[in-house]
Amino acid sequence: MKRIQYQQYGGPEVMRLEQFALEAPGKGEVAVRVRFAAINPIDWKLRQGEMRIVTGIRFPRAMGMDLSGTVMSVGAGVTRFKVGDEVFGQARFKQCGALGQAAIACEGALALKPANLGFDQAACLGSPGITAWNALIDKAGLVAGQHVFINGCMGAVGEAAVQIARKHGIRVSGTCGAADMARAHAFGVENVLDYRQADLSQLDERYDAVVDTAASMDSGTGFGLLKPGGVLLDLHPTPGKFIKALFSRRLKMVVCTPRPELLDELARAAGDGSLRLTIAREVPLSEAIALIAAIEGGQRLRGKAVVRMG
Repeated sequence: MKRIQYQQYGGPEVMRLEQFALEAPGKGEVAVRVRFAAINPIDWKLRQGEMRIVTGIRFPRAMGMDLSGTVMSVGAGVTRFKVGDEVFGQARFKQCGALGQAAIACEGALALKPANLGFDQAACLGSPGITAWNALIDKAGLVAGQHVFINGCMGAVGEAAVQIARKHGIRVSGTCGAADMARAHAFGVENVLDYRQADLSQLDERYDAVVDTAASMDSGTGFGLLKPGGVLLDLHPTPGKFIKALFSRRLKMVVCTPRPELLDELARAAGDGSLRLTIAREVPLSEAIALIAAIEGGQRLRGKAVVRMG
């Protein structure tokens, strides 16, 4: 089988499409024959070595987190899945491997794919859906009738957050590019602002939570948009921000954290049509390295990029 991997940390030039032998799944693990993988910024951040304190220095290292496919085998103790099940979710964080023809995933990072959901769509749900749920439901604890402001509401995480919020009866306002404003309105965003034009410090409305998916909002502006008791959700944590959050009840760090019941909720939402992510580009595995390099280099897509393994 083939996958994208690298022999040292670095830029796009270190990626190679190479043969590999898939290990047997360990206790609580599932081997998945990958049908589609979705490209995420975390893929090249890990390859660049930003998390080497976790990922270590053993090579080759595989790329890719978000996947969909069919269960090939299961390890000891696995009860949620059996051979032949169609699943989606995430490969193991430390080892990755979704950008290949097969990968190992932890049982708790997968869910059964709804029968009416394509493998391409299912592959997109992992990181964006989990992160959005972690932010809105787990960290902010938002409930029906409350109001959230999403900075970057039509990026992948933003799009997932809008739909998850609306499914829970949560009101949504936010920013996006001018070309995506009509799409944001169609998703149910009440007040949509062009991020290039809006001065968020001048808004009169106050919100129960502010989610900065675009990593472009300074904390002062974010705090200024909050109602009393509201929270600013930062999706791009650093050690300094974690320390700051320890001393502020209004600031919460969000780290993508899958768990079975969360994945099952995403599956139900995708199955009933209330959660769909826009796909902008699909390529075969043979063309994936070029596409990753282009997106990493600044190419903007109005939706997710997915890789087909067939």
